[in-house]
Amino acid sequence: MDRNQAEIRIQELRKQLEYHSNCYYNMDSPEISDYEYDRMMQELKLLEKEYPDTVTGDSPTQKVGGMAKREAGVLVRHNVPMLSLQDVFSKEEVEEFVEEMQEQLEDPEFVVEYKIDGLSMALRYEEGELKTAVTRGDGVNFGEDVTVNAKVISDVKKKLKVPVEYLEIRGEVYMKNQDFERVNEMQELNGKKTFANPRNCAAGTLRQLDSKITKERGLSMFVFNIQQVRGREFKTHTQGYEYLKQNGIPVIDGYRVCRKKEEVWEAVCAIGENRGNLGYDIDGAVVKINSLADREKLGATSKVPRWAVAYKYPPEEKETTLLDVELSVGRTGRITPTAIFEPVRLCGTTVSRATLHNQDFIDELDIRIGDRILVYKSGEIIPKVRKVLKEKRPEHAKPYRLPDTCPACGAKTEREKDTADLKCTSPSCPAQLERHIINFVGRDAMDIKGFGSVYVEELVRLGYLKDIADIYVLKEHRDELIAQGIIGKEKNTDKLLLAIEKSKENDACQLLTGFGIPNVGKAAAKSILREFGSIKNLQKADEESLKNVNDIGEVSARCILDFFAEEKNQKIAERLERCGVNMESKEQPRGDKLAGMTIVVTGTLPSLGRKEAAALIEQQGGKVSGSVSKKTTMVLAGENAGSKLTKAQELGIQVISEEELLAMLE
Repeated sequence: MDRNQAEIRIQELRKQLEYHSNCYYNMDSPEISDYEYDRMMQELKLLEKEYPDTVTGDSPTQKVGGMAKREAGVLVRHNVPMLSLQDVFSKEEVEEFVEEMQEQLEDPEFVVEYKIDGLSMALRYEEGELKTAVTRGDGVNFGEDVTVNAKVISDVKKKLKVPVEYLEIRGEVYMKNQDFERVNEMQELNGKKTFANPRNCAAGTLRQLDSKITKERGLSMFVFNIQQVRGREFKTHTQGYEYLKQNGIPVIDGYRVCRKKEEVWEAVCAIGENRGNLGYDIDGAVVKINSLADREKLGATSKVPRWAVAYKYPPEEKETTLLDVELSVGRTGRITPTAIFEPVRLCGTTVSRATLHNQDFIDELDIRIGDRILVYKSGEIIPKVRKVLKEKRPEHAKPYRLPDTCPACGAKTEREKDTADLKCTSPSCPAQLERHIINFVGRDAMDIKGFGSVYVEELVRLGYLKDIADIYVLKEHRDELIAQGIIGKEKNTDKLLLAIEKSKENDACQLLTGFGIPNVGKAAAKSILREFGSIKNLQKADEESLKNVNDIGEVSARCILDFFAEEKNQKIAERLERCGVNMESKEQPRGDKLAGMTIVVTGTLPSLGRKEAAALIEQQGGKVSGSVSKKTTMVLAGENAGSKLTKAQELGIQVISEEELLAMLE
């Protein structure tokens, strides 16, 4: 590609990597696999190598880790940088690293060991006593103090059996598969959101403000490096491991010492073959120099040590048998097929289901019940079917077709025009009603605490709920509900009825979200109610006035008009109002002092939270963006503003403080 194309691609990659790095390090919620992330990073490195003048200080290739956060404690300055490792993806790259080390060093030894998929933490001991535990944070300057939580991890030793003046060690905090499954079971029982994988769970648990929760969840830790030591000397990495073992500190399992490139590659392959047998997740193999003097000689770049590489295995896939196709009906009547297969373990969890989307997807795969299929996890989170192993297909397997009748109510199904979706044609389908009510009581809409899907399904089945307005007359059936034990005994029933009453006070934008109008989600509902002020005003709106609302286009406007044009929906809105449900927006009248401005909020502000600052900006007609670009009007920056501030300065964008923002709004 020419320079112009390269610069465009570099900007695209930086934007994607910044976003996914934030999801991984700061939100503990990755959306793509490590493999996909590493591939993008590799492409960016090659482009920056070809065009070195494009490299900037805020490029993802120049940074380590995420932002240091304050959730679990104060920030602590790193004594030794907690750098990442150079990633490699092929046998050739591993052998190239070994050969390069052999050219620069005299007869080097290599240690090959598991790369645990967890969260990095450093432990500092003074005179044999644990004083501080620090997360990786930004990897170079600061990490978070998590000492209180670290002390309740059984693998973390509070005192050394063989003390030295000072010792700093680095390891990986992780969660064993059995502990992860136990935690998710408890989350489900308590009606809380489950964790996507063990790494996310471990990261969230280590940052808990309550160390009792950290202890209950049962974190583990492997130590993989001695960062700094005074009062004792080690010549090799493995000597350090022996000392750590004497102190009862768990080190990486099954490491191997090698001299030749063939031995190194054999050890990498052995780890890959064994990863499915481990009781925890790994995301690669590390090849590192054993001699500490050689490591000192080689040094490090600003981001990675020169004496180690991490080999990343391709995304894990497993072969299994398709047992059945299960059909579910959504609140809009859309019928979704789900593959049910023999359980397999992928990325730390046991999976037995994956969406098949629609008939077109099924036809494209030519998937049939009884087939042997390959499944994987997209983003290491969402199970998906990659392909059918047709050479292993049973003799009498038949092509699968979605039914022409609804699995929930038996009504006729039809394919929606210009889409691949199959929908139930009955407006009274109970499955649609259930999903609609579940959406209405959910966190993003009316947020009625404790109103789980089991209660919704039972109340619909028994005829207590025929539409969303019926929720607010359930109190009239209190004695019946208690007698039948639908919600539980008196205490549970009253608790839910109280939550329903409290929800009447919600902002009208939550009610609008709960209506489940196609193309009108939480953000759109907020913008609409900010403009119209109430549900009643919205019901009188025409298409042009709707399209004048920020982010509302022709399709969304038509969906809103169609919804309120239906007599059934008008009656439901009237009943909700009679029941005392708030129909007015609680947001203050909108000003225009920031009209037309796009503002990025970054860093920790002196008195305002980010959400509060964003609300103030939006109330005055401004738009809040998550990233800095040429379209940004100004950046509202606080303490530890980071790369967004740097980019704003490079682009010459105005940077303001909280004090200056408040002065503008006076």
